[in-house]
Amino acid sequence: MNISEGRDDLVIATIAGSCGRTLIDVHTDADHHRSVLTLCGPNEADAPLAARALTDAAASRIDLARHRGVHPRLGAVDVVPFVALDPTTDDSAVAAARAFASWIADAHGVPAFLYGTADPAGRTLPEVRRDAFGHRRPDHGPAVPHPRLGAVAVGARPPLVAINVEVEGPDLDLVRRVAGAVRERDGGLPGVRALGLELPAAGTTQVSMNLVDLARTGIETACTEVERHVTAAGGRVRRIELVGLVPAAARDACSASFLERSGITEAHTVEARVRGRGRTPGAVTGS
Repeated sequence: MNISEGRDDLVIATIAGSCGRTLIDVHTDADHHRSVLTLCGPNEADAPLAARALTDAAASRIDLARHRGVHPRLGAVDVVPFVALDPTTDDSAVAAARAFASWIADAHGVPAFLYGTADPAGRTLPEVRRDAFGHRRPDHGPAVPHPRLGAVAVGARPPLVAINVEVEGPDLDLVRRVAGAVRERDGGLPGVRALGLELPAAGTTQVSMNLVDLARTGIETACTEVERHVTAAGGRVRRIELVGLVPAAARDACSASFLERSGITEAHTVEARVRGRGRTPGAVTGS
């Protein structure tokens, strides 16, 4: 779950604490002013119930009207994706997403937009961000954003990887050009969504990517292509940052040298976190 708070440690800790033992990872970013919390349960109901508790906690502590961050956002609780770790239970993820969208509209008056396989039309998250309240009305809730909480995108989807390539220096135009070169929409790599963002606190910039078709474009391929474009333009990659967790198969497809350079270890895999909590794979909400 993506929430629009990445700076107040007490608020983040309080929201994370509402999830109980379903919480298996928290990633925060002050420049994005955003946190990504991954929830997992041994039973299909565990993560959806924890997602509601998290939303209740966030709704009383985040005011989108005061929010300033570099990452695009619709709401205080911004994105809620449901992922079935066992592909045979994909229908459960769809049902959980649709139930959550209906609940947040009723309980908090927050407009909810469905995406992925939870949306009968199969629209994507970027399409939600582009069309919300313009070409598209919410699937649940009021026709206008909540004054404090905004709106929410709720989806069901396969596992993805969110990863950032940080580039030295403040050249925002450079990372925007590179993001355009690597993202699928503009003729780049299959299954890659990318944005070029500024990181004011660090004095650097970043290519922020979601890899949504890991069978076609893996982590190493995407990051290497970003670095190739950056280097060709005279820039230099500072570091690679994983956001949230990664499926073990996606990590295993990377070379040893890339894993060492990126710092992505086995402990960063969903499967390792699930084993560490003594759970069998069930439903997960993530970035």
